[in-house]
Amino acid sequence: MPKTTPYLVSLDIGSSKVCALIAETGSEGRIDVVGKGVATHKGTRKGAIIDVPATVEAIKRATEEAEIMAGVQIERAVVGVSGPVVRSFNSRQVVAVAARSREISREDIGRALDAARSCPIPSDYEILTVLQRQFVVDGQDGVADPLGMVGSRLEADVHVVTVPVATTQNLLKCVNGAGVSVTEMILEPLAASEAILTPDEKDHGVVLADIGGGTTEIAVWRQGALAHTAVIPIGGDLFTSDLAVLLKTPVPDAERLKKKFGAAITGLVSSEETIDVPRTGGQGVHPVSRAYMAEILEARARELFEVLWREATADVPARELRAGLVLTGGGASLDGMADEAEQVLGIPVRIGSPRGLSGLTDIVNGPEWACAAGLLLIGRGGAASPKNQPKASGGLLTKLKNSLGRMFTPASAI
Repeated sequence: MPKTTPYLVSLDIGSSKVCALIAETGSEGRIDVVGKGVATHKGTRKGAIIDVPATVEAIKRATEEAEIMAGVQIERAVVGVSGPVVRSFNSRQVVAVAARSREISREDIGRALDAARSCPIPSDYEILTVLQRQFVVDGQDGVADPLGMVGSRLEADVHVVTVPVATTQNLLKCVNGAGVSVTEMILEPLAASEAILTPDEKDHGVVLADIGGGTTEIAVWRQGALAHTAVIPIGGDLFTSDLAVLLKTPVPDAERLKKKFGAAITGLVSSEETIDVPRTGGQGVHPVSRAYMAEILEARARELFEVLWREATADVPARELRAGLVLTGGGASLDGMADEAEQVLGIPVRIGSPRGLSGLTDIVNGPEWACAAGLLLIGRGGAASPKNQPKASGGLLTKLKNSLGRMFTPASAI
């Protein structure tokens, strides 16, 4: 019987598969990966749960596979949240510094943060995360920690992420149904950013695009702070669907062909090479040029990059995103994605794989593990404190006040 331990566990519940990671904290804060599990499923669509039993079963299979590899039995996990229903916005509010000396205290900081997060949201939504962007003291912006500074006006600038109550409840129901408690719920683009981006990239301005099966999630960073998050309803499944329709082949065969022979840029394949493509209905095979396959995939990739860049630069000028674009997620594994993005957008592009982990890193070094790895990095302090209900409360502000150095604070961690 495997032993029960408070090991760190992350669950990335995507549109096509569930990824589970188990890790233990090593010396000097290291995170050593000791187990992984993957289970395909059809229980979610574009980030929304549409089949609870199917999702529960996939979570069970993924966690059991990870448990067998690690030799431990898990009890709780940090879980990613995503989907087009997630809404985020920036909020900035000002308070007067209370002391006669005009020296800013923790109480002043707390009041400013209280004011910034006390913004109206729909009754069926709740706050998932509040991210500290910066403080402004008497018009001086870019202040990371105003404690002890002198001024009369203190402004707090935060990024607020909200999610439908039903979304978190359904996700919680699925994870609990698989026998796992939830310690934190984290927005997936934030998790991927934690595992993929360097501090320099965040400082210089960068867009992270996590290309999943049903959606692509983006996080825009400027001057070291999160400036914008969004979810685009284009993912790897749409690439597969295009092949299935235009090549007249079943979806499973289209997915297999995409992974084995696909390319997002026609220049990577020979125009003379052909492959045998199964016909829909089991009516034999027919030859298809790899170049034609690449044309289909390239068209969808071009659309994706144009849409995500338009979304990323809606509020942040492109000139302030000097580090360009970083692609991650399973969809980034398609051959030629970075090259196509560079051609379309004319900016530097790289494929990002997880950083900051130790242990069995060779088994989780692909871009498809970015979110699960980032969840471990963010949740390294939450393994011993399970919560069965995600919620937003005053405790969030207490954590922000007492930990100004931490960029973000999940509301569900309290």
